[in-house]
Amino acid sequence: MVHNYLQNHFYCPKTEFLLQYRQKIYLIFHRKNQFHNFLVLKIFEFHGVKEFIICCGYKGYIIKEYFDLAHKFTKLLNIKEMNAVELPLYNSVHINSLVLSAAKESQMGGQQAVIEFSKNTKADQIMIIEEKSKTYKTEVNFGGKLIKISIPDDEGSHEWILEVAAQMLATKELVMANDIRSRELLALAKKVAATNVTVFINGPTGTGKEVISNYIHNNSTRSEFPFVAVNCAAIPENMLEAILFGHEKGSFTGASQANKGIFRAADGGTLLLDEISEMPLSLQSKLLRVLQERKVTPIGGSKDVEVDVRVVATTNRDMLAEIKKGTFREDLFYRLNVFPLRTLALKERPEDILPISAALLKKHTNSENTFPLLTSKALNVLKNHMSVSYTHLTLPTNREV
Repeated sequence: MVHNYLQNHFYCPKTEFLLQYRQKIYLIFHRKNQFHNFLVLKIFEFHGVKEFIICCGYKGYIIKEYFDLAHKFTKLLNIKEMNAVELPLYNSVHINSLVLSAAKESQMGGQQAVIEFSKNTKADQIMIIEEKSKTYKTEVNFGGKLIKISIPDDEGSHEWILEVAAQMLATKELVMANDIRSRELLALAKKVAATNVTVFINGPTGTGKEVISNYIHNNSTRSEFPFVAVNCAAIPENMLEAILFGHEKGSFTGASQANKGIFRAADGGTLLLDEISEMPLSLQSKLLRVLQERKVTPIGGSKDVEVDVRVVATTNRDMLAEIKKGTFREDLFYRLNVFPLRTLALKERPEDILPISAALLKKHTNSENTFPLLTSKALNVLKNHMSVSYTHLTLPTNREV
């Protein structure tokens, strides 16, 4: 069947032999028939062939760009855990988002034909990408169901525009981790999320320790239950115990009503103890008891209350130095440091700069129809940590930065 299909559409000698021995495939592609080219690759892939040498010939760069862009975008979306696959549009598989080129839209018969096709696939979103456009433009219609992006001929901006496209397709907050070191951290976080062990995250201020804590919670069996965060450095020492473990009515001046505390508020879920190194030494022994016995005793109460909580603790300090100074209990540290993770400063993971920039711009942009374009010059400034001049941060009428 495969051999007959290829004979009708391509010149491809010894097809059956190549399929039998799973060798590299040599294909001569027609540059005007990219859809069939893509389909043939998928047919070979189905039969176990994973490597291809494509003999393109005259203007073969057109085919190369066609596959490169699709592959880059698919890879980027998968890094962001959006589970993208490259599929030829010849059957009605169930997909969440349909992404295609403007040329393919025209080949299918226009926008309405694409919409009808998407109904068969039950796609929630359609994104149409127009390449080699004279200007950059984003357009969102039907409440985000139909997204159009025009990509200018500036190769340097393609990396940014794919980030923009991913942001516009996202139905939830994306993982901002393109750098290999960040992806390795997330892989570890996902593994530990499947367990109930206590996690200790250390790293500089502003490096996403709470984000990782949330990620662990969202990928755990506790995700349907509360995620509660408390900053141990931001609460007065005389209030921290009551906030953590709760109190009975009248147990101290101002306790006009009972409060169950954040341990019980997070019951079944995850409790983040942010800046744990700032916890007073007098309270650390009580926290150790709670972690050991899985019970809390409210201030003014006489009965222990069982709690089922997964604890994640974070700090930006050198904990071994804190133990040596006598400001943190060694036994509590080892009780918390069951599964250690470390976040890195942004300068140590430069590939995360663009996705973080795209996320921040999306957050502070009034409309997706005005999502700004970062020029090659601006992208280089970001990547190289150079000082950014004011002119690079303004938004001219063509929305280029």
